[in-house]
Amino acid sequence: MTTSSRSLAQRILPALLLLLTVFGPISMDLYLPALPALTLELSAATSVAQLTVTACLVGLAAGQLIAGPLSDRYGRRGILLIGIVAYIATSLLCAASPSIELLIAARLVQGLTGGVGIVIAQAAGRDVYAGGALIRFYGRLTVVGGFAAIVGPLIGGLLNSVTDWRGLFVFLAAIGAVILLITLIAFDETLPIASRTAGGLGRTLRDFRTLVSDRVFLGAILNQGFLYAALFAYLSGATFVLQDIYGLSPLGYALAFGANSAGFMVLGFVAGRTAGRSLRGTLSVGIVVAGAGALGLLASGLTRMPLWVVLVSLFLLAGGAAVTSPPATTIALVEYPQIAGTASSLLGMVRYGFGGIAAPLVGVAGATSILPLGIVTVTSLALAALAFVFLVRPARVPQPIATGTITTIH
Repeated sequence: MTTSSRSLAQRILPALLLLLTVFGPISMDLYLPALPALTLELSAATSVAQLTVTACLVGLAAGQLIAGPLSDRYGRRGILLIGIVAYIATSLLCAASPSIELLIAARLVQGLTGGVGIVIAQAAGRDVYAGGALIRFYGRLTVVGGFAAIVGPLIGGLLNSVTDWRGLFVFLAAIGAVILLITLIAFDETLPIASRTAGGLGRTLRDFRTLVSDRVFLGAILNQGFLYAALFAYLSGATFVLQDIYGLSPLGYALAFGANSAGFMVLGFVAGRTAGRSLRGTLSVGIVVAGAGALGLLASGLTRMPLWVVLVSLFLLAGGAAVTSPPATTIALVEYPQIAGTASSLLGMVRYGFGGIAAPLVGVAGATSILPLGIVTVTSLALAALAFVFLVRPARVPQPIATGTITTIH
């Protein structure tokens, strides 16, 4: 690679790493406006059609668990390229699926391949950033994830007015193709051969054991897992709460969802800028803010509250979760540059795995009660707080001290 092309790649790389984080939310959200039509065309029960969402979520969790250790052993670039190509292929398979059963299977694989982009973005960020720059990078990841969650359903709704659900999956394949092109141009290997791990499954299992034996790491990922359980419960239950119980129109719901997602982005960005002063302090603030939102939802489930109370509670829940993400991610990954992919894979697997478990629980009482959402979110926040208090807070929390600048590995 020439000096000029290497310089171009170095400038584009930060934006590419952020772009890789859209795989998860946009794969989950883009086709949701077409879900009813998909259900009808494939003659599926609603509950079965919803498994296309669950399958993608499970795939996103498992994909990160697989891709992270592989990228520690073989490097980031090759694993990322394989994942993107497979994502394009499985998106096209989703578009061509003749039955709901094949679509569910294809969505599982689409999630697996989409998880590669998420875990590589976090691990490569750890490769090239340090100190305050690393924390700010994770803050930007939070912002981009929130932005993708906002625009995914909106873009899906607009596209659904001119194409069917199959066309939406073709659009996802096109996004993958664009990211593949940018990756080929801009992604130089960030993990040099000398820094890669050796060994097969045995080494991977030893690395997993090393990580979960680390009190601080375990506390950080459990904290994030329970917080994301609350966040996914919110995403799963908010539409029923705001539309079925409080009677908001689809436009009103979209505005409320957009406001909460905007708060998620803004507070995630602010946390990325301020967490450098105190990782533990910023994390505790996020837990308190999200906890206040969860308590507001529980109170609304126990007795009828005005709509503004519910809206503020949802905003605090989402915003508080965003505040915790940059410091918790930094705490989890900063001590393990040599196995950043493996550490990132465990973090991502716990986030999406706990979220997938929590999301269906908010519907156990049907669409006419907020109480299950309140119980799930309060329980999740209580467990997140316990993980922080008993595992993270008493121990020495690593604080990045280097200034941190992006580097390119030749």
